[in-house]
Amino acid sequence: MDLLSDILSHMRLSGTLYFRTSFTSPWSIRVPAYENVARFHFAHKGRCLVRVGDESAPILLEQGDLVIIMRGAKHTLYCDPKTENQAVMLDTVVEESGFDGTGALVYGEPGTDHETQLICGHFAFDDDASHLLIDALPAHIHIRNYGETSGNWMESTLRVIGAEAGRENMGSDLIALKMSEIIFTQALRTFLASDEATRPVLAGFADAKIAEVLTAIHRNPGFAWTLNDLARIAGMSRTSFATRFTECMTMTPLGYITLWRMQIARQQLSTSKAPIIDIAQAAGYQSEAAFSRVFKKHHGYAPAGYRRQAMSAVNSVTQ
Repeated sequence: MDLLSDILSHMRLSGTLYFRTSFTSPWSIRVPAYENVARFHFAHKGRCLVRVGDESAPILLEQGDLVIIMRGAKHTLYCDPKTENQAVMLDTVVEESGFDGTGALVYGEPGTDHETQLICGHFAFDDDASHLLIDALPAHIHIRNYGETSGNWMESTLRVIGAEAGRENMGSDLIALKMSEIIFTQALRTFLASDEATRPVLAGFADAKIAEVLTAIHRNPGFAWTLNDLARIAGMSRTSFATRFTECMTMTPLGYITLWRMQIARQQLSTSKAPIIDIAQAAGYQSEAAFSRVFKKHHGYAPAGYRRQAMSAVNSVTQ
């Protein structure tokens, strides 16, 4: 599995579609903050403005554009600058529109030609899932003309999502939902290939030598990696590699390996009944005691306690 796919699959990326909108001028909607999600809005038709948090400049979201708002930040969607200060809370809009989860969320003045159709939803990860890459992303990612930027196949996918979202045809919701999970991965891949991916950690994924080392680590996280092994993969001296990796990734190579091993172990403890010693060995630890010490340092619980907590949370949801 490639590097980005491995990270997102272990974090168990999932997409959720809220609705397809039909907003007609004048309109302005305030979306409250919500923890641990990344919200997205794709302009299927028309345009609007988006102000994220307290940022000084709004984003102009034109037809075909995608914006992903990281870390559940509050934001305002509005049709033009005159309406921004008249924003209505999203819950109120849903209630007043009579939206029941089917069809489009219709809001605004009837009879106007100024319509904005958005596909709205969010992306989430497992509880306690984390990675430097996701943490390093900016407050929002704005990709102009997203379908064209990402290739013909993505443009076709977005057309299908726009056609299926909120429809009442059999299977429409599932089709749109599963396709929505592609959006985050492709948007992230597009962003990492852009000139904006220069901040620490993002720079590591954009650096060919560092990315090659990260790929090797992810292909075999339980291997007894040494600094010499990793420097050899990068084709650099040990000192030059260690310096470059730390500058790009904000931590040492061996620190990154430990961090990723703990994420793999966290997922396995949450989703399997494998013996803890097997999970420890898969993460590169021959001693369960040594593994437990490192795991507790990273997650605040010993492995057995973490598993009990995770299983209890699952049971409370399914009851």
